Amino acid sequence: MSQSDADRTRVLAQNLVEILTSYEEELMALEREVPAMGQLRRAVGITIAEACYLITDQELGQAEWVPPADGPSRQAS
Repeated sequence: MSQSDADRTRVLAQNLVEILTSYEEELMALEREVPAMGQLRRAVGITIAEACYLITDQELGQAEWVPPADGPSRQAS
């Protein structure tokens, strides 16, 4: 991904977080009254977390999080 693509991805992810955060807050309040809204709130929360990952960890290439194709995966220490 080129630097301009990475920058654009970060901007879009930041916008997504700003928009979804207000919805998550409303869903939290609604969940108190209608517990079934919990699944939707969790889905919004996961989307926010994934967008935050794009914002903060964009420098990590695919090689950092995908096991090597030619051997065993690295094990956590």
